Amino acid sequence: MTQDDSFAALLAGMRPRLHRYCARMTGSTIAGEDVVQETLIKALAARPAAAGIANIEGWLFRIAHNASLDFLRARARAREVPLTEEMEPGAEGPQPDIVAVGFRTFLRLAVLQRCAVILKDVLGHSVEEIAQVADCSVPAAKSALQRGRQRLRELVAQGGDQHSPVPLSDGDHERLRHYVAHFQAGDFDAIRRMLADDARLDLVNRLKLQGRKEVDFYFTRYAEAVHWRFAPGAVEGRPAMLVYDARGPMDRPAHFVLLTWRAEDVARIQDYLFAPYVMEAADWVRLDALS
Repeated sequence: MTQDDSFAALLAGMRPRLHRYCARMTGSTIAGEDVVQETLIKALAARPAAAGIANIEGWLFRIAHNASLDFLRARARAREVPLTEEMEPGAEGPQPDIVAVGFRTFLRLAVLQRCAVILKDVLGHSVEEIAQVADCSVPAAKSALQRGRQRLRELVAQGGDQHSPVPLSDGDHERLRHYVAHFQAGDFDAIRRMLADDARLDLVNRLKLQGRKEVDFYFTRYAEAVHWRFAPGAVEGRPAMLVYDARGPMDRPAHFVLLTWRAEDVARIQDYLFAPYVMEAADWVRLDALS
């Protein structure tokens, strides 16, 4: 195996851990995967500079951290709590199940607090490693961790991410229902007729294609896999086909496929088959009974 192959294997192996970080930093499992992809692109571009770095994992998380901040700045999605906010240390108290805390709750922490809590309590990094990733002093990282943990306990006690699901529009719901019904029936010719001429396919973590003819093979592969079961749903309020694996537990989807329409045509398909970790704490709802 060449050095380039070893580096590519390292990136592939780190992808789920990077997603756990980026999803909580951005407040979205979908956006988190977009940031992971940006992180890996930047890491590959900076490959020569990584040759002399002893802690490659820390280096990757530093890139992921900065990519997450760039995303938040560009989308203006973060409502920041000033790092200078005065908070009494208080008693530590029981820490909530950190993996079960909804992503939007993390957005209510200051950036450094969010970074520290995720790296320490989700991913098991040391305070020293937090300081390296966030480019701050060790005392600042330790303080942010303590404050972030306290604030997170308060937010969870207040109800955390409790919210009403964003309903799909009637049009999206109807288009999704037809799309999934064709999948359930194995009528892939009908689905092909739903595609826009310039339809895009993002088989996340594998390939990207554009054009109805280029995307055609994708449905052939699903036609050959008889263990999948399909249901209409929504992920973070966006139309999605939920995909269940009949060979295992059927209480939650194995992965999902996001769908974007232009008028009545399917303009984009984002299939997370090869990124199942994105389902880890996704905000999803099933809209009809499984078939």
